[in-house]
Amino acid sequence: MAFCSKCGAQLTEGAVFCGTCGASSAPGAGTSTPPPPPGSAGRTSSTTGGMTSNVAGFLTYLVGFVTGIIFLLIEPYKNDRFVRFHAFQSIFFNVALIVVMIVYSIISAILGAISFGILAILMALFFFVIWLGVVAYWIFLMYKAYKGEYYKIPFVGDLAEKQVGM
Repeated sequence: MAFCSKCGAQLTEGAVFCGTCGASSAPGAGTSTPPPPPGSAGRTSSTTGGMTSNVAGFLTYLVGFVTGIIFLLIEPYKNDRFVRFHAFQSIFFNVALIVVMIVYSIISAILGAISFGILAILMALFFFVIWLGVVAYWIFLMYKAYKGEYYKIPFVGDLAEKQVGM
């Protein structure tokens, strides 16, 4: 029987990451978990013949909220806390982006009308810079999920944790 060196939770047999806190439970990390099978280094434990949890978590961000919803509906991922957390975070993150884009578009249209188009051009350039930042953050979220980490987005991550029951 192995326990997580970070939170003390009991680990499932052969798990590479703690199912509770996401900490590495690889040999040498302070646990008595046996080493992972050859060729599985850096991945979380497989879920009944499907993808590993970290790959599924990575894929929840791939096509926005669509893949988040898909992974919440299909077996065995709908019962995996790690995948559920990232699926909900992906959904909430993308819904928040849609709301922000709508508000930004309305403000840009109003400012463009008031300034006869000058501020609309500046707002479009500013929007491009913001969009590059959002894409970089989205890639960062996919990277964190692939590494098997529970990275929480401020506010959105708290909502995802509540949905998962963490």
